[in-house]
Amino acid sequence: MAAKKTKSKPARKIVTKPFEAGLERGRANFQPLTPLSFLERAARTFPKHTAIIHGRQRTDYATFYARSRRLASALAKQGIRKGDTVAVMLANTPPMLEAHYGVPMLGAVLNALNTRLDPAALAFMLEHSGAKILITDREFSATVKEALSRLKKKPLVIDYDDKEFAQTGARLGKIDYEKFLKSGDPEFVWRMPDDEWDAIALNYTSGTTGNPKGVVYHHRGAALMCYGNALAGTMVEHPVLLWTLPMFHCNGWCMPWSLSAVAGTHVCLRWVRAGAIFEALAEHGVTHLCGAPVVMSTLVNASDSERKSFPQKVRFMAAAAPPPEAVLAAMADAGFEVVHVYGLTEVYGPAVVNEWHEEWNALSAPARATKKARQGVRYAPLEELAVLNPKTMKPVPADGATIGEVMFRGNIVMKGYLKNPTATKDALKGGWFHSGDLGVMYPDGYIQLKDRSKDIIISGGENISSIEVEDAIAKHPAVMFVAVVARPDTKWGEHPCAFVELRPGAKVSETDIADFAKQRLAKFKLPRTIVFSELPKTSTGKIQKFLLREMAKKL
Repeated sequence: MAAKKTKSKPARKIVTKPFEAGLERGRANFQPLTPLSFLERAARTFPKHTAIIHGRQRTDYATFYARSRRLASALAKQGIRKGDTVAVMLANTPPMLEAHYGVPMLGAVLNALNTRLDPAALAFMLEHSGAKILITDREFSATVKEALSRLKKKPLVIDYDDKEFAQTGARLGKIDYEKFLKSGDPEFVWRMPDDEWDAIALNYTSGTTGNPKGVVYHHRGAALMCYGNALAGTMVEHPVLLWTLPMFHCNGWCMPWSLSAVAGTHVCLRWVRAGAIFEALAEHGVTHLCGAPVVMSTLVNASDSERKSFPQKVRFMAAAAPPPEAVLAAMADAGFEVVHVYGLTEVYGPAVVNEWHEEWNALSAPARATKKARQGVRYAPLEELAVLNPKTMKPVPADGATIGEVMFRGNIVMKGYLKNPTATKDALKGGWFHSGDLGVMYPDGYIQLKDRSKDIIISGGENISSIEVEDAIAKHPAVMFVAVVARPDTKWGEHPCAFVELRPGAKVSETDIADFAKQRLAKFKLPRTIVFSELPKTSTGKIQKFLLREMAKKL
């Protein structure tokens, strides 16, 4: 039987797309994004420009770059390789800035530890991250010693002795930081990341329930955040940043890298004190500050003896809740321009900014305050910012009233949570990062937070925004800080409980606060309980509501 003939198919014609043929990506026209190259550029372009001021120390960019390369070289000699974790327990000092470059110059990952944490939390982070080396400041030796005692496998410990300030803490290791640096090569040939998706830093969340989660940053996101910070902070012509924000917090909002992009000057501040801040403003020509509202309160409530005059306008990038109009007015009178930003650890720090329109200055004070209360619009390097219904994942109406969950999408969203795929999947489900913050979207595209999902108070079936109640009470001139949480109620399920911290010397009663709130809130939103107390805060100035919720339950 003859074989069946098959009809031959015509040869497939290969279509060459004109913008692809001969236009391949290569080393000459594509390099992974990283903030590390900013320091190399600054050192070449402005080698003698002051990069770091710390007490009497002055470090120019050439030296900053050389010391960072020494650190990378010394770490390499200790066996640190790509993907290894190097932890640091440091205050806002030069070694912290050097670590932001020296560690990732090897492809290693920097874990900046919160210096206010307890030994148990630190021990968990050191073990969970697999830290091979720990660089620690003697000021924190008692806490670190206890943390290390809890570890089965201890990292190599390198002690930093800050010569600018008297320190009494014990040495925990056998290696001194300065001697360690001398073992490194200032001409060390460091490596660009193999991929811009490579991890550059690890930051742990606060862990108010269960163990903290390790947020992983990549080189691409860190580099893009530098551009975003420069734009949002209008950082041009060698800005001078005073470190009122802890550098361990979201890697100092990526500012240790951002300033190299604009060849700015870091003014280190070991402790946030009003006198030291004003002295730095006057002496060093500081142009920028970052931090929580607690820093503003420190400045506004400074004594006459602590204050010093300075000629320059200082831009203060403030996160967390927007400050009351009275505080903003006091800051303006003192020479500060406040820029309101919002973000989370998972988005490299601030990813939203209240872009101010010049015509808003002509509005009445209450109308300006309403505009300032909004968190704002997305940072330039963030691709999308939305307020979505978390069940349908559809945008809520942009009416300034309908509440949804604030979500982020783009290149400045974390890689995920270290060794926690379940939490990563939950946080990034549906192609968006779920912030857990509830807010509204206005017709002009600006968002405003209304609450954390866990902080909404449900009283008699009605949803009450704790932020709305806080905003109303915060307008009282005697109030410095206020936090509102749910207190169990046998009739209504729960009701608003307001914890109020008064300004120094202020004297008001619960009735005074209640009457003030009645003029600004619907009856069902009024706090039924008012407690005068100093509010518990994190090291970055955020009020610890989980502690207040426990206090409210016990009232």
